[in-house]
Amino acid sequence: MACLSASLIAGTSRLSADEFRTPSISAARVEWRAVVDQLRSEIGIEPAVVSAFTFSGQRRVPAYDPRSTPALVQLNAISSEIFTGIGRSPVPVLLPFDTAAFVEARLNGVSASLPISHYQADFRPVDLFDAGPAGYDAVFSLEPSAGEGMPQRTFAKPVEVQITGSILTYDIADPRGGKGEPVKALAAQFPDLRRFIREGYVRYAFTRFGIPYVVSIQCLDSTSRAKRLACREAYPVAERFLKALRIAGGQPSRPRMDIPSDIAERPAELSSDFTYRPSGDIVANSGYHKQSGHADLTAYSQIRFPLEKSPAFANSQSFRRKPASGGPAGNYAYPWRDNFCEARNFEVGQCANGYGHQGQDIRPTACPLHDSERERCELDKQAVVAVRDGVVVRSLKQQAAMLQINTRNEHIRFRYMHMNPARLDADGVLNGRQVEEGEKIGVVSNYLDHPNGTTRHLHFDVQVFTRDGWLWVNPYVTLISAYERLIRGRGSEFGPELATPPAVAHALPEDVLRLDPHEGSEN
Repeated sequence: MACLSASLIAGTSRLSADEFRTPSISAARVEWRAVVDQLRSEIGIEPAVVSAFTFSGQRRVPAYDPRSTPALVQLNAISSEIFTGIGRSPVPVLLPFDTAAFVEARLNGVSASLPISHYQADFRPVDLFDAGPAGYDAVFSLEPSAGEGMPQRTFAKPVEVQITGSILTYDIADPRGGKGEPVKALAAQFPDLRRFIREGYVRYAFTRFGIPYVVSIQCLDSTSRAKRLACREAYPVAERFLKALRIAGGQPSRPRMDIPSDIAERPAELSSDFTYRPSGDIVANSGYHKQSGHADLTAYSQIRFPLEKSPAFANSQSFRRKPASGGPAGNYAYPWRDNFCEARNFEVGQCANGYGHQGQDIRPTACPLHDSERERCELDKQAVVAVRDGVVVRSLKQQAAMLQINTRNEHIRFRYMHMNPARLDADGVLNGRQVEEGEKIGVVSNYLDHPNGTTRHLHFDVQVFTRDGWLWVNPYVTLISAYERLIRGRGSEFGPELATPPAVAHALPEDVLRLDPHEGSEN
């Protein structure tokens, strides 16, 4: 018994882990009859346009058969010239696109002479449009001087507006969810619309035809600046976007069933060395206002690990312990450690005080050296790869690269940070690029606003779609599961670390917790 106690105090016991689980996902039902009626209403103002559509479908075919909604088939054929693959969406695609005006202009032979922004409430040609079995996502931009009647704004760059409509929503514990205020100017068009600021975005959530939609703009609830968009300057842009929404496409599909949570698959054979601390067990006192971590045993997706090779080490880049004498540095050794709710100034609804790190830091093994120049690292050898087949969401010069997955059973995003944006631009890691699982998309670097802005590591995080839009969830267990598949061995949970006695912590704080000045307030 004494030996067991000593082992626990030393933090070296391996305890059996709770089972990892897959996420619970709800599926919505589309009211397609209402969709067709709304389409007829939207184009009915132009008699010549109405005659171009067939609204009477065959009755003795299933509702998901295209022959039951020929008007939607015709609509998809028209709008797919601009929004590629729009017919793949199983939900009505709402976009700021005036279909009636576009079709009328084409019938009159003048559509080619007008810029596409003419039909999009002055929004630029779509930056990203991605439709798939779960729904669709789109990104539009409004130039500073564009939009008749728009108030002048201080922010000097185009404002990006995102919209998502999804047949799938993830069922996460979300005490902050479902809140918001109505917008009087939009109440007639969207009776249940909620506006709220959450996790760095002003969001407009509403339900249409039984489907949840969320329009969002990244902004700060603060003073307007030329290089920083204030949320109050984003409001008029979002409202212009919402008022311009029309049915642009979509096609009925077979009804979906809710997807219940289940036990996640893991390798049966134990790894000889891979260990990890429990989910939620962040470094003591490293949370915002010393909050604890957020334990989450969900493996949100069966992904490929984001670094090409093992070994890799998931741990804190900001709060580090001194290595034992003669032992490996804390950032290059097992066990792994969760740092999802580590102290940062980012809103994270899953963390106790509403602020956290958003994701997980990962380090590759120590940098390999050139054979001929032993003092110089071969940085290109530490590849970052796509975790799934998906579509890149990233504008030119942006520091983060997002990978979006849209399948029959998933609607999820993965974000990569600290790769050099100039290199990402040169390599074409930009909006709309299709990548395959395991494909190299970059290398581990240290970019944060500028080269050498942080330690050399990859920040990786996960967003899932909910009725409040895209929200951060803890990626730690998802990464453990992915790493186990990479090394073909099941890890062992390393028991929670016992709190350091306060007297020692106060007497020798540098021996207990070390804050990296490069990383203290960033990802």
